[in-house]
Amino acid sequence: MRKIFSALLTCFVFCQAHAQLTPFELSTDKNYTATYNEVIAYYQKLSRQYPQMKLLNYGITDVGKPLTLVVLSRDKVFDSALIKKQNKRVLLINNGIHPGEPEGIDATMMLARDLLNKNALPKDVVICMIAVYNIDGCLNRGLSRINQNGPRAYGFRGNYRNLDLNRDFIKADSRNALAFEQILNTWQPEIFLDNHTSDGADYQYVMTLIETQKDKQNPILAEYTSKTLSPELYKRMKKSGYEMTPYVESEETSPDSGIVSFLETPRFATGYTSQHNIISYITETHMLKAFDKRVYATYDFMQALIDINERDAKLIGELKHKADEQVKQQQTFALNWELDNEHYDTLTFKGYAAGYKTSEVSGLKRLYYDRTKPYIKTIKYFDNYKVSVTADKPVAYVIPQAWGKVIDLFRLNNITMHRLLHDTTLDLQMYYISDFKTPQKPYEGHYLHSNVKLNPVDTKVKFYAGDYIVYTNQALNRYIVETLEPQGVDSFFAWNFFDSVLGEKEYFSDYVFEDVAADLLKKNPELRKKLEDEKSNNPKLANSAGAQLNFVYRNSPYFEKTYLRYPVGRLLTNTKLDLK
Repeated sequence: MRKIFSALLTCFVFCQAHAQLTPFELSTDKNYTATYNEVIAYYQKLSRQYPQMKLLNYGITDVGKPLTLVVLSRDKVFDSALIKKQNKRVLLINNGIHPGEPEGIDATMMLARDLLNKNALPKDVVICMIAVYNIDGCLNRGLSRINQNGPRAYGFRGNYRNLDLNRDFIKADSRNALAFEQILNTWQPEIFLDNHTSDGADYQYVMTLIETQKDKQNPILAEYTSKTLSPELYKRMKKSGYEMTPYVESEETSPDSGIVSFLETPRFATGYTSQHNIISYITETHMLKAFDKRVYATYDFMQALIDINERDAKLIGELKHKADEQVKQQQTFALNWELDNEHYDTLTFKGYAAGYKTSEVSGLKRLYYDRTKPYIKTIKYFDNYKVSVTADKPVAYVIPQAWGKVIDLFRLNNITMHRLLHDTTLDLQMYYISDFKTPQKPYEGHYLHSNVKLNPVDTKVKFYAGDYIVYTNQALNRYIVETLEPQGVDSFFAWNFFDSVLGEKEYFSDYVFEDVAADLLKKNPELRKKLEDEKSNNPKLANSAGAQLNFVYRNSPYFEKTYLRYPVGRLLTNTKLDLK
């Protein structure tokens, strides 16, 4: 009887273990990534077995399904506010932003199971995992990444609106991004990880890493990541058998001449999270390595990140608090950066010899990498950026309530805002847009403005009851300033939020305005002189009656004051206001 019981128990344990295997593990060739339905079904089954795990749904994505967050909490506490009161760290992991790069999806499923099975959840860290971020693309399953070695089927990069969700964070066109921002600002993680697959050059590494660029990261956090956290991650990954190198981006065809540190501006996940003073990483496994190795490398990286987070939990919390306090007091903010080509570091790089041979397609020279000729050499690492545009913060920004998307995003990002109780005329600084560049073709659904030039004017402007006052004494000042200053590389102005101010609304009829303009010139000698001076300097104006009328009109009291006036005001003095 005991033998029968023992056999049944062994069978039960085996069946339980087998039932917990992921679709990736169950595939015979380990070249399979789970479908969206398989992912959700797997987590639902796991959560029924373990009370330390809970599934929470946020929002509705563009494809009509909620964003599922998997939360692992050793103490079975799933209230984000209570977790903060308990002084625990929160690690947020994002998977499947590009579903054709699915390693994180499968590795996270295995990691969640193993942490639960082994009773190995960290004591001081709550782990939040987005099961699949781009659900839309995950459902659009097939073959689309021709440069990639497996898996044998996977999702599509674009979402249901054909947006690249890793260009959508600051503008938040997709409902996926709105759900993500709800998660981020509810759980307020100290560390964030986004799992990806690379493209580009060939080399020996399975795993490469992007970390928040040190020259744009908060300096308090940059000190810790560059000297402690990142070196420890590299050390542990080498020990695991998946040695890492920084993400391989080269200004030339081959990395031999050097690689460039990736600059993740706020359109990208880690650029957006760094505005919130969150330590942020992107894993980029190599596209040409076998899929199973890419999955296991991602697994090992996440385990290392969890372990170090647990080890340094107290310190990470203290550094986050110090960074927040520093940003509250910070006066000048960087809005754009450019690569420093003169200063660089070096690193030991394991690559393959690059060469050229005759293309069988074109008959011309083509690049190839020779895997029979691996090398180890020292190469340049261009890891320094210079700030190219800055802005001094005002005491407060004044945002007219008409700009609803700005207000909605600020509210979603936990920005403290106040509202005017009465119609109020304020003395403040307003920007006039004097110049900008716009491409002829759209990028991610927008005609992205750049090289913005401003003419600041101190003036009086009437605002209305209900308009918003945003004081710049907040831990999220980087988000506030970088979105509201038009020169910012990913400002709301750059992403066309305010394009309606770029067009005139009133015009004149020449034959009617002729008499009005003549009267204006008679009564205003200064305007007459200004016109004559302009005619002397501009032959085209001197030879065009219409252009001269337009010049008088634009310099007259009749010309609309709101044309090219950026609608967000800058309050430069601490003015007493009636607010609610």
